[in-house]
Amino acid sequence: MKLRIELTDGSSEDEVVIRCSNVDNNVRKIQEFISSLSVPKMTFYKNSQEFFFPIEDILFFETEGEQVFAHTPGDAFKVKHRLYELEELLPAQFVRAAKGTIVNTKQIYAIDRNLTSSSKVSFNGTHKHIYISRHYFKPLKEKMAQRGG
Repeated sequence: MKLRIELTDGSSEDEVVIRCSNVDNNVRKIQEFISSLSVPKMTFYKNSQEFFFPIEDILFFETEGEQVFAHTPGDAFKVKHRLYELEELLPAQFVRAAKGTIVNTKQIYAIDRNLTSSSKVSFNGTHKHIYISRHYFKPLKEKMAQRGG
């Protein structure tokens, strides 16, 4: 593997380009590492308190009426973003699981596949679960295959 760094003048944003003949485990790890460097900072709300914790702790984001909640293994917190905004902000490990849900693939423990309707997704260390619609199942499975061990 070769590494080359090019300095450019006047660029408003740094850009990393990976040129490869195939996307193997090493390329995925590099991509994941670079993506983790730009993890957004987010504030979570519950009652009159503001919370600050890593977004990696989030199991999933879910809409309830007009509000969006971030679910951790033991709690739920309000966020001030819409799901479509979160899709733009969040790292690649977060993918849409249903019209009203974005899931953290790194927190998924099991998927109980149902061929005729929604499949049940279970998470590490909690009783919480979500259902993934058939429309979003294939992209989620692809992301799960990419995540590695």
